[in-house]
Formats: sequence, C-alpha cells, structure tokens
Amino acid sequence: MQDILHRLGLDSATNSGVYADGWVAHPSGDPTSSTNPATGAVLGTVVAGGADDYEHCVQAAQAAYARWRTTPAPARGELVRQCGDALRAHKDDLGALVTLEMGKIRAEGLGEVQEMIDIADFAVGLSRQLYGLTMHSERPGHRMYEQWHPMGPIGIISAFNFPVAVWSWNAFLAAACGDTMIWKPSPMTPLCGVAVQNIVAPIMEAAGFGGVFNLCLGDVEPVGETMIADKRLPLISATGSVRMGKRVGEVVGARLGRSLLELGGNNAIIVMDDADLDLALRGVLFGAVGTAGQRCTSTRRVLLHRDIAGAFTERLVEAYGHVSIGDPMADDTLCGPLINAGAVDGMLAAVASARSQGAEILCGGQRAEVPGLPGGHFVQPTIAQAPKALPIMQDETFAPLLYLVPIDDLDEAIAIQNGVPQGLSSAVFTRNVLNAERFLSATGSDCGIANVNIGTSGAEIGGAFGGEKDTGGGREAGSDSWKAYMRRQTCTINYTSELPLAQGIEFGG
Repeated sequence: MQDILHRLGLDSATNSGVYADGWVAHPSGDPTSSTNPATGAVLGTVVAGGADDYEHCVQAAQAAYARWRTTPAPARGELVRQCGDALRAHKDDLGALVTLEMGKIRAEGLGEVQEMIDIADFAVGLSRQLYGLTMHSERPGHRMYEQWHPMGPIGIISAFNFPVAVWSWNAFLAAACGDTMIWKPSPMTPLCGVAVQNIVAPIMEAAGFGGVFNLCLGDVEPVGETMIADKRLPLISATGSVRMGKRVGEVVGARLGRSLLELGGNNAIIVMDDADLDLALRGVLFGAVGTAGQRCTSTRRVLLHRDIAGAFTERLVEAYGHVSIGDPMADDTLCGPLINAGAVDGMLAAVASARSQGAEILCGGQRAEVPGLPGGHFVQPTIAQAPKALPIMQDETFAPLLYLVPIDDLDEAIAIQNGVPQGLSSAVFTRNVLNAERFLSATGSDCGIANVNIGTSGAEIGGAFGGEKDTGGGREAGSDSWKAYMRRQTCTINYTSELPLAQGIEFGG
C-alpha cells in the first residue's frame, strides 16, 4: 500500500487538501482522516481548507480563466489529452487507491479510472466540435448565427462512491470549453482527490495554466455552503443525495446561477415472461451487488412477471449464495464493504422496516463477518420478497438491498417502476419488440436512462448520463453535454446601410 501512495505523491503522513494554482502548504481547516472501509485502518490524513483557502482557490481560478478562455479550444484539448495520458500511466495505482479508500472491488476501481481516460479522449474530440448554428434572418442584408463562450470558474462537488470519475466527467469537458474550476471532493475519500490533483497539476503547471484545476477539500461549512452561494461561480455541478441536491438547487437558484444535479436513483428492472432469464440474472446480479449497491444506478427493485417469478427467484437466491464477500483488493471478491458504519446501520434499519411492512427476507439481511478483517463494514447482499410495492421502496437505500415484486403485465410494471420520486435508470428484459418499444415510449419509463436487455448499471460516456424528478435533471457526458459548461450567444450582423426592424415593425417616419 505504501508503494501505491508513494507513486501517487501521498508520502506525507499529513497531506494538503487545497490546491490554488499550487499546493497550499498549511490549509486552515481541520485534518480529515482517510479510512479503509475494508479494514478500519487509517490510510492517511488530509488537512481541509477554510474560508480563506477557498478564496485563494477562487482567485486562482479567476486569474487562470482570463487567459484560458482565450486559448484556442484545440490547444485546451491538447492539455486535456496529456492529462488523459498521465491517467493511463497511473491507472493501476489510482484504481488501487479507489479500492483502498472507497471499497469497490479492484476491477471496478480500475474501471473508474478507465472512465476518466475515456472522457478525456471524448473531451479532446469535442474541443474541435463546439459548434454553433447559422440561421437565415428575416431581414434583408442580415446574417444570424449563434456561438458558444466559456462560462467562467465553476464548482464541482463529488460524492464518495465515484471519487475520481465524477470529477473528470465535469472537469475535462469544462476545461475543453474554456472554463476553470474548483473541486470539492467528498471528505470520505480525500486521498483520491489529492492523488488526481497530483497527476494533472504538473501538466497544467508546465503549460502555465496551474489555476485551471483547483482543489478545496472541506465540509459543508465553511467550504460547501460558501461555494454554492458564490456568485462568481456561474455553474455548480453537484453529485450526491437528493437532500444535498435540493439544498444546492435552492441556494444556486436564489442567485440565478445554474445547477447540474446528479442525485439519487431508485432503479428497477422489469423481467417479463418472455425474457432470456440467463441474461436477466446476470444483469440483476451486477446491478444489485456491484459496488456493494453503492451506485446511483444500482438495481433496487426487480419487477417479475408471475409466470417466471418463482423460477427466477430461486436462481437469483442461489446466485447470491455464491457471491464472495471480502477484501476488495482480492481478485475473487465480488462484494466489498460499505463506506462506513453509518451505511451498515442504514441498511439494517431498512431491512427491519421491510420486514415490518410484510417483506420476506430470502437471503442476507445481516452484517457479514469476514475472517481477518474484523474492522470492515461488510454486509450480506440481501433479497427481500414483497407481495406488492411497499412504502420502504420509495426510499433509496445505498446498500446491496434488493426488493422483488410480482407483476401481471408490462403496464403494471411500468406504473410501479415510475411510482417513486427518483428517475435515474431503468431496464426491461424481454424478447418481444412490442414490449421493448412500449417501455421506451413516451408513456413508458420516465427515467433518464432506459435499457432493454441490459441492467441499470454501467453507463457509457458516449450517452448523456442523468435522470429526472428527484434525480435532479442534470446530464453529464454524451452528445451535447458540453453546452452545460458554456453560454450561448446569438449574433446578428447587418451588412447594409438600412436598418429594418424584425417582425416588419415601422418606427418613426
């Protein structure tokens, strides 16, 4: 482990959590310990920033923006490309740190860094495709077109479950667009934030643009609340809970700023009677157990057609019996720990509520004891069978707790799926093209992501990612996501000596 930390520049027992066009040697905030959720051991300590440190970050971002916005977009893309190459060189170590600090299994830690690399490549391409449209004017001798300009310094708030990838979704696209930024990573995964900054800072500093990517670790007070209320940041991109997102939206909206919100999910898979059950089983298993159920796209509910419910449930319970729980660094582990003791308590409380509301626990439902790891926050992946949709299913439990509900037809399944406050990801398994098209229609899934014959988890960067309702409505990656980080300007040029008005208005003699 020490070799990994050394190669990522985390040698010190205590690390600075503030970068403002250079590392701040002695931030004024409190020390934050990084704890391995699989062992309970302290990985390192990061000193958070205070109000003065945050101000230094804003000033650094503003100073860099004055020059960065006038740098040609392809030249900005070239530096993003170099950042992507640096991530390639550090992929194994950064992926291992994600596993050590967050607890997702090794393959998923590596996959998260690969996602950063992919989004860097995507942003490089976009740096040559920040297109505007040319429109025909109704006035003779006039030309109209629209163009896109950078917005300015932006704020990025990320969550513990994707401690590095979420930053890159925003930062690389925003950088290609000409924005600078301040990142507030989760206090639960501070070392990942420092490590990413260590990787990209030398590249940007060598080019004279160290203030493009800034970092300010800190709690809600003084950093978080100050950031979302700061009129100097025209956009806040926040990933986290619905409760957090509502606060961000309220404060940013009150100052007429923009919010890009990626919040909770309560995702369902519908398994119809004509489904490929082998395929559906694999989709449900990864969706529900992957990352120990700590993805916003994790599968929370499975709606089973009654004709196949018994057989599918039996096979799913059997598959859960083969899920290896343990050290996420071990190659044969499929389910690592939850992030902390509070997450374990939250899952156990949800299991108790499900029981009280009439659900039957088919497997799991308890803490998991892992030999050699007594300090780890492990739970047993749990299946709860319910006779109908229960009140507890309105809430997202960020853990491997899966509800099975019988349905009679697709319309009933869609109604249950859509009948929750969240609207992120959804899926149906069916061989019937009519079922598939019905699910994808305007009266089908109300989620931002709708899949056929794949699960709810595992989005690609080529498609816009985000959801509706309490999920916040934001979109990251994919298609025209770059527009969230820019401001649109409509331009009209009159190349005549006349001054006709639009709509044929005559004004004066």
